[in-house]
Amino acid sequence: MISTRTGFRILLPLLILSFSTLGCKHNQSPALLIVGGGASGVSAGISSARMGVRTMIIEESEWLGGMLTSAGVSAIDGNYNLPSGFWGEFKDSLTSYYGNSEALKTGWVSKVQFEPSAGNKILQHITAQEKNLTIYFKSKLKSIKKENGKWNVLVETLEGTLTLNPEIIIDATELGDVALQCGVGYDIGMESRGETGEDIAPEKSNNVIQDLTYVAILKDRGKDVTIPEPDGYNPDEFACSCENSLCENPNPLNRLWNKDRMITYGKLPNNKYMINWPIEGNDFYVNLIGKNEKEREEALKKAKNHTLCFIYFIQKELGMNMLGLADDEFPTEDRLPLIPYHRESLRIHGLVRFTLNHIVEPYTQTDKLYRTCIAVGDYPVDHHHARYSGKDKLPNLSFHPIPSYGVPLGVMIPQDIKGLIVAEKSISVSNIVNGTTRLQPVIMQIGQVAGTLAALAMKNKTDIESVSVRKVQQTLLSQGNYLLPYIDVEKENPFFLPLQRIGATGILQGSGKNEGWANQTWFRINDPVLWSELSGLKDVYPGIDIPDTNIPLTLNDMLTLISKIEEMEKLRLKKELTTRAKDVYAAFGFSDFKKDKQITRVEAALLIDQILNPFEKTVDIRGNYMN
Repeated sequence: MISTRTGFRILLPLLILSFSTLGCKHNQSPALLIVGGGASGVSAGISSARMGVRTMIIEESEWLGGMLTSAGVSAIDGNYNLPSGFWGEFKDSLTSYYGNSEALKTGWVSKVQFEPSAGNKILQHITAQEKNLTIYFKSKLKSIKKENGKWNVLVETLEGTLTLNPEIIIDATELGDVALQCGVGYDIGMESRGETGEDIAPEKSNNVIQDLTYVAILKDRGKDVTIPEPDGYNPDEFACSCENSLCENPNPLNRLWNKDRMITYGKLPNNKYMINWPIEGNDFYVNLIGKNEKEREEALKKAKNHTLCFIYFIQKELGMNMLGLADDEFPTEDRLPLIPYHRESLRIHGLVRFTLNHIVEPYTQTDKLYRTCIAVGDYPVDHHHARYSGKDKLPNLSFHPIPSYGVPLGVMIPQDIKGLIVAEKSISVSNIVNGTTRLQPVIMQIGQVAGTLAALAMKNKTDIESVSVRKVQQTLLSQGNYLLPYIDVEKENPFFLPLQRIGATGILQGSGKNEGWANQTWFRINDPVLWSELSGLKDVYPGIDIPDTNIPLTLNDMLTLISKIEEMEKLRLKKELTTRAKDVYAAFGFSDFKKDKQITRVEAALLIDQILNPFEKTVDIRGNYMN
């Protein structure tokens, strides 16, 4: 019997060759064009293709996955307990490829680590099976414009120029290049505290973005493989990257690890090592947003050289001269990744802007964006500014704790340009929030939502901004996505769908908290439900009276409340209420149906969801109920 991993290795080259050739011969204009085959682009393409939409991805390299693979950041940050949608599918595929989930826990920075080449193979394998998806590799966007309400796009491919007229375009580029060409309004750098209301934002705005990184994948070559000394090498730049004799004045804000701990930070399967070290390592400051191809190439030469200098430091100064660049990872002459790891892009002016306040205090904000959530994240706000010359004047945003959160739908819809959806790291969030939404699992979810949103717009023959929020959410739930990050209600739990729906109405609200390194939100399913916790019913059913008291509800209280709402809503009922409630209890495995007993939050949520179905009530893009 061929193992899963061996099967992948035998089958994938044939599938990739077949699929790439097929894609290059497919000249029909797609309904959906996705520019960029990165973490969000590939997720978007798979999502829309599975929904029956004729989809095309154009990708400048010969790989899929962007920062996951092409940039070498193959150590996943966060969402280990929130396997939402395609992120969960990709994680399961990695587990299958390597044999079990424990095989992914090779380093200490992440619980999911893999070889970049393996990630690319998996994504190529998955996309090759989607009959509605065409991918053009080594292809570039030549021009994009809108004429008479229709897109006109020219794409340079290996076989010539394509003229395309897609209905919808998704910008899945690393730096928001499509949005920029289309004239979308955007921000670069840090907003001021007065602009966003975030108390940890700087007093004045600036144009500083996060450092990028040219990652390196090293492996033990079994002999001295020290590279020639790179131009401009200065060991002082890396002296305090770890404990060593050259480190005389360490930054008190940085923790010093020993060299072995530093190297195994990003250890990958098969004894490879991801070098993406934030402490005086290979981070590099440069802003490439809006720059042309030549300017980017020149700037990235310096970033690559900086990484080579760090490798030389590791080999020469730390004595690890048998660690050299892996020769079986990237199809590049220099053995460095195909692209750098971009942590930050421009950020569009979307229909909503998601700020830190929406994460920390979601229920007290004017806009109830939590009702429109379509993706989840649980990583802290983590900014990299170590290589910026004025870093001492910036806020310290290294691992700033937050609760886990849901991302609202409106962040990916530009304000003024129709027929365009923006994904990847260019969504409409504040600079501070980008420090958590930039992580791989969130970006993969953003891509899946973009593909789903585009498909629904085309199927319903409507503008993107007119697609029902609830329809998007319903579709995502059917695809195994989380809307809200309840840690105590996994996807496999029979309560999952009802509690996701009730959470998105605001009738019962989760409790977010930070504990150590864990950023979490709990539904608190087994806690007694209090009258005051049901105040959200007044938003859904105006006119209903909810006492502002912390007295627990009995089952009889809950049924009486539901009866009043049914009367207000003039609902036509087929069964008597008690009978329906007993059916709900039986369906979800509850046997204790006593009207005088106190009920839990999950019991209240199930009764409300199953009997009243408040999730069907329409909300707008800001989370307001629409009568």
